[in-house]
Amino acid sequence: MTFDAFLHQLPDADPQETGEWLESLDSLVASEGTVRARFVVGKLLERARRLQVPVPSLVSTPYINTIPPEQEPWFPGDEEMERRIRRIVRWNAAVMVTRANHKSEGIGGHLSTYASAASLYEVGFNHFFRGKDDGRPGDQIYYQGHAAPGMYSRAYLEGRISEAQMDNFRQEAGGNGLSSYPHPRLMPDFWEFPTVSMGLGPLNAVYQARFNRYLYNRQIADTSDSRVWCFLGDGECDEPESLGALSLAAREQLDNLIFVVNCNLQRLDGPVRGNGKIIQELEGIFRGAGWNVVKVIWAHEWDDLLSRDVTGVLVDKMNSTTDSEFQKYATETGAYIREHFFGPDPRLRRMVEHLSDDQLRHLRRGGHDYRKLYSA
Repeated sequence: MTFDAFLHQLPDADPQETGEWLESLDSLVASEGTVRARFVVGKLLERARRLQVPVPSLVSTPYINTIPPEQEPWFPGDEEMERRIRRIVRWNAAVMVTRANHKSEGIGGHLSTYASAASLYEVGFNHFFRGKDDGRPGDQIYYQGHAAPGMYSRAYLEGRISEAQMDNFRQEAGGNGLSSYPHPRLMPDFWEFPTVSMGLGPLNAVYQARFNRYLYNRQIADTSDSRVWCFLGDGECDEPESLGALSLAAREQLDNLIFVVNCNLQRLDGPVRGNGKIIQELEGIFRGAGWNVVKVIWAHEWDDLLSRDVTGVLVDKMNSTTDSEFQKYATETGAYIREHFFGPDPRLRRMVEHLSDDQLRHLRRGGHDYRKLYSA
């Protein structure tokens, strides 16, 4: 049985006024429809929270970006230069793994993890991560274990890893190789925290953030500017350890902790958690545990379409489309996307009449949009 959070035992002090409010909502639904009514009710809840009225929070929001375009901050970087750097890092990571497998067949290396998360890391490296300068502890970063090739690739470009080491990825017996995953015992001068087996990173990140707060509160160390970043995948969230300490972080109000969940909707054996909507599931889990959640789902190419979606038909389509369907669209032609995503509903088809098949094919996901990621 599910209990509505709005149920209470208080008597109605003014039934007539309550009835007028309910009649107003009935009239809005009858004249403007449910989409408009949902928008107005959402605005009322938003205003109520600003006025500190204790209303329950929604555990799930629509399948769109949390930050609308008009609220995005100015981007201070050189997007073209950063794109070039990102491509070089991604290319070197892929080549390193490929060469290692030519040298020793079947050695593996997880090519796709870093490829899908490259923009997430580069935004962090270029704009947010703080180093250990002037005696300050800086940020602590728990890298997703399977994205290690990308970290090696970037370190190579920075001159911190040699080509000989790159050629010995996952071949450490000679003493000059690179460990498969973040491993401070095997590579004490490179890795700070172990994050494999999966789930260790998120669990340890929560307690690291809590310990930093302990040090600051007792004036043992100034960790006021330190942030704990934890990168993980949507499939990794199935590990019990990944989500096991979420309530602790909320209870301790650890606003020095940031989880970056790369939701590529894919795990080794198919879509994450079957054919559902993993982003929505995780949002409900995190928000239910008391976390703030910022979703980046769509790139800026979708902004114009969403701004013209006054009836909510596009958002409804996004809400109802499953992960496996989105995976299919990511590999298909623009004509296929027009026919199967926009085509069944004539309102959606009219919405993209002015776009070519090639433009539809390049309606990107938010995880590859540098500015959207920076905003989040």
